[in-house]
Amino acid sequence: MIKVSIMYPNGPETTFDVDYYKNSHLPMIAQSLGDALISIEFNVGIGGREPGELAPYVAIGHLTFDSVESFQSSFAPHAAKFAADIPNYTNVVGELQISAII
Repeated sequence: MIKVSIMYPNGPETTFDVDYYKNSHLPMIAQSLGDALISIEFNVGIGGREPGELAPYVAIGHLTFDSVESFQSSFAPHAAKFAADIPNYTNVVGELQISAII
């Protein structure tokens, strides 16, 4: 199994609409990916290493799939639609990482 994590960098000028991401963007992704998507998780950053420090990421979305191929084949047809929705919830570009679940 693999996990695809989309990590949105935090900073003083970062904006992120948690409600929109949770209630509109993620449901759109789940519906579009169908049965290829095993699970979805959403984390909101609340702090960094030191007290009062910003979290390195304002938010992180995690998508679980059986394989890289399953992710790529289900995600690619909808990538443009997903990207077009980004300005509706943030002003930053997310970093994508694919990880093996061991």
